Amino acid sequence: MKRTRTRRNFLKTTALGALAFSLPSLSRNADAATDQPNEYDVFVGTYTTGGSEGIYAYRFDATSGELKAINKTGGVSNPSYLAVDPQQRYLFAVNEISKFDGQSSGAVSAFSIDAKTGGLTFINQQPSMGASPCYVSVDKTGKWALVANYTGGSVSVLPIGEGGKLGAPTDTVQHHGSSVNPQRQREPHTHSILLDPANRFAYVPDLGLDKVVIYRFDSTEGKLKPNDPPFAQVKPGAGPRHFTFHPNGKFAFLIQEINSTLTSFAYEESNGSLKEIQTVSALPEGYKGNSNCADVHVSPNGKFLYGSNRGHNSIVIFAIDEKSGKLTYVGHEPTQGKTPRNFAIDPTGTFLLAANQDTNNIVTFRIDPQSGKLSPTGQIIKVSMPVCIKFMPISKVTLSYVSRYEAQL
Repeated sequence: MKRTRTRRNFLKTTALGALAFSLPSLSRNADAATDQPNEYDVFVGTYTTGGSEGIYAYRFDATSGELKAINKTGGVSNPSYLAVDPQQRYLFAVNEISKFDGQSSGAVSAFSIDAKTGGLTFINQQPSMGASPCYVSVDKTGKWALVANYTGGSVSVLPIGEGGKLGAPTDTVQHHGSSVNPQRQREPHTHSILLDPANRFAYVPDLGLDKVVIYRFDSTEGKLKPNDPPFAQVKPGAGPRHFTFHPNGKFAFLIQEINSTLTSFAYEESNGSLKEIQTVSALPEGYKGNSNCADVHVSPNGKFLYGSNRGHNSIVIFAIDEKSGKLTYVGHEPTQGKTPRNFAIDPTGTFLLAANQDTNNIVTFRIDPQSGKLSPTGQIIKVSMPVCIKFMPISKVTLSYVSRYEAQL
């Protein structure tokens, strides 16, 4: 028995060694054996009022930045904003409409994802309990979808059941109030809803109230409870829109649509509070044209902050001081199209994809890892009225193949 085990171990070691030499990611550098895949599926949400067929799927090469169309899903109305669950089995899309099942509400649609083809299979649909839902996110447990209803001025929580099926909302919170801009801020307009890294607090930028409303999130019951403090106030007339966290968990960033600014906050994990550090313009000094901000993202390495300008049609770039949270202006990069509604940075931090809604294209830029500056790659794909871009890994690391090979010995 002892001799058999020794021989088995010898064969295993020899086979694994040979396999390592046949796999570049293992044989050249042990540091390359990470969880970072080389390919992703990219899902694009759109407005179907302009000729789009629904949700489009592309295969993205994280080495070259190339995008290839692989699938599309029709039969769904205005699937503008998307979210993928943590296990990458299901995709959820808001249906940005004002009437659903005879009530003043939009909807949320659930789909299962075919990782091989990028195909989506419709599961079901539920009301969002407010008109014009514009944002959806999924909590860290994968059990809850959280939705912001822009025109309705409310937020809702929907349970995600077995097989990705959405249940009726377990909670809806209606905002009340107004702010100083009579055209844009006569009533609440919730524009996004995002959970903190610990899944304890939900942050809701309300464009109509000039507040980031903060809730304690009950992940057992699917409830949003008032927090103390209940909100972070921003400058009157700013128009908060999208919100994101720094990878180090110490800072958060808010982009504001109406006055085209970005604000950095110190984030207090214990009570969810936000303390303003700095507010900067997203537009070049001296710019006098009409422009509204849209989306904001931090590079995966935590060094740079990016925001989109609709009107100036650019991505603004700031360097982040990872000790203080302060921002230093780096530059602007034209998006090579009109109205960059949304953009996304691939998980490797190598490329940025800008969705130009009014010129029906997505343009790929390479990110300089040292300066954060963007350079066009020349890759532009056509898609009607793109609104949202979501990355999803499709391949596992080389070590997973080793593990399966080892298990067979």
